[in-house]
Amino acid sequence: MRHYEIVLLIHPDQSEQVPAMLERYKGMIVAGGGVVHRVEDWGRRQLIYLIQKLGKAHYLCINIEASQAVMDEIEHAFKFNDAVLRHLTVVKKKAETGPSLMMRNVEREEARKTQQAEYAGNDR
Repeated sequence: MRHYEIVLLIHPDQSEQVPAMLERYKGMIVAGGGVVHRVEDWGRRQLIYLIQKLGKAHYLCINIEASQAVMDEIEHAFKFNDAVLRHLTVVKKKAETGPSLMMRNVEREEARKTQQAEYAGNDR
């Protein structure tokens, strides 16, 4: 089995269905004998260019270990899911379990906003 990193861009109107989609894909991986190492929900983000006349998308990053048969099944599911705008699968040399660079940036931004809110609250 190989290690993969999958990044999904999901239609922003389907953000409520992201947890259900994620569970379905994780179920497919586990049923095929694979392992899910990391799941990150990066939330809605601005797109660089329009995809299907949309300026934003909901991003997900999943790191897994799976066989080729499972990957074929999952990629087939991505293609026929209208909510998945784009997907990218990258083969990795080893399992990625720590937070990604994107997630560290998101956490840093949230901490900065919290700190600013506390600072603004102390000025009053």
